[in-house]
Amino acid sequence: LILWLGGGIDYALFILHRHRKQVLAGATVEDSIPLANGTAGNAVVFAGSTVIVALLALAVTGIPFLAVMGAVAAGCVAVAVLVSVSFTPALLGLLGERILSRGARARIGHEAHRAAALRPMSTRSAVLMGLGGTVALAVIAIPALSMRLGLPDGSQDEITSPQYRAHAVIAQNFGEGVNGPLLVVAELPSTPADDEILGEQARLAELLADYEDVAAVAPVATIDDGRILTFQVVPQDGPSSESTEALVHDLRALSPLPDGTVLGVAGMASGNIDISAKLADVLPVYLALVVGLSMVILVVVFRSLLVPVIATGGFVLSLFAALGAMTAVYQWGWLGSILDVHNPGPVLSFAPILIMGVLFGLAMDYQLFLVSGMREAYVHGLPARTAVVSGLRAGRAVVTAAAIIMISVFGGFVFSHLGMVRPLGFGLAIGVLFDAFVVRMLLVPSAMHLFGEKAWWLPAWLEKVLPNVDIEGAALERSHPIHAVEEREAIPAGA
Repeated sequence: LILWLGGGIDYALFILHRHRKQVLAGATVEDSIPLANGTAGNAVVFAGSTVIVALLALAVTGIPFLAVMGAVAAGCVAVAVLVSVSFTPALLGLLGERILSRGARARIGHEAHRAAALRPMSTRSAVLMGLGGTVALAVIAIPALSMRLGLPDGSQDEITSPQYRAHAVIAQNFGEGVNGPLLVVAELPSTPADDEILGEQARLAELLADYEDVAAVAPVATIDDGRILTFQVVPQDGPSSESTEALVHDLRALSPLPDGTVLGVAGMASGNIDISAKLADVLPVYLALVVGLSMVILVVVFRSLLVPVIATGGFVLSLFAALGAMTAVYQWGWLGSILDVHNPGPVLSFAPILIMGVLFGLAMDYQLFLVSGMREAYVHGLPARTAVVSGLRAGRAVVTAAAIIMISVFGGFVFSHLGMVRPLGFGLAIGVLFDAFVVRMLLVPSAMHLFGEKAWWLPAWLEKVLPNVDIEGAALERSHPIHAVEEREAIPAGA
């Protein structure tokens, strides 16, 4: 629902913004709507495609609820794209010039609405912006190197919540480990005699109790005529602690015992560890799949090899900065008094992969909103470095508004009463903040300026193979007042 609402607003806003600028510059409503839909609407289709790819790729995690969540969210984004490129133009046609205020309608075609003279940014400014932004995000990302994954227990909930109070009472009266006992199952190599079962239980219980992080061991049941013995093992610390995680690994490493007894460890703590390990293992695969498929889309859209690399590199920076900030707050406890983090612990195990998927989709949205304008101005005749400034001016208002909307939506979850939701909201909000205002507004324009004409380089053989999607609308117009290019023959895309 959040992605459908946020994405729908972003996509419609992009088309609406383009249409308003064209009408204010003097274009008729009848000419402006198809042009806005053929340029901004085209960008919306490909932006939505990258989001859908990122969400559907959640199926590679092997976690059913993540796969279902990704598929449903992808369907919502697809609906948002279809509505934006169909219903929005129809509504604009019905409204006509009433899309503008009375004062604005009186100034249609005024010189103030024409594109101002453009000058490329200085190379010195581009270098300073690029270095400053990169270093800042890299420093913020440092805590991500020590990130631990896990599932929250009652200790991370609000102090006034029933979950926290129950957790605290149990921990105070019986010990932290009682909140997450382990179930150890021992399968003996052969079925013992009835009078030997008690001795086997005592032997194994003593073996388990010898571990420093074990508070208590109690036999629970015997199965299969005593061949399978079960024990409840109470750790010294809570289920999300590092010592309990180490204990689970140590107990599993015991199996098999010298006499052939096979041990298995289950329970909430071990389940958390298994899920977290599975998600940690699949993170690189998911990232490679999403980035690979989206790189193909971006190469087709921008007809460039460097632009997709710049876009992806910026996303990686903003992703790790978001994970670093989330680790510092929810695992280390920084700013805990402000963000109501009273008991720091491991980061929610499925938060990184969800943040990766959602943030990648939004990052590519912002990339397309900005760089499609740069591509458009470049194809219509502006020098490469001047086109960077033109595209930035044309798209920054939309990206700013879209980012503020998403930050507000995600930020609302930071103070939720649900401990599981808080880190997700914080990670997404801070990730959008970093990506929109540092990566897309600073790093991407500076990199595009420094590369200049080379940013749009494409091998001749690849240019012949790729379809021309004409995201810049070169086939739709012969003059380009939006980017201050004199009326002239349109330059074919990729020329």
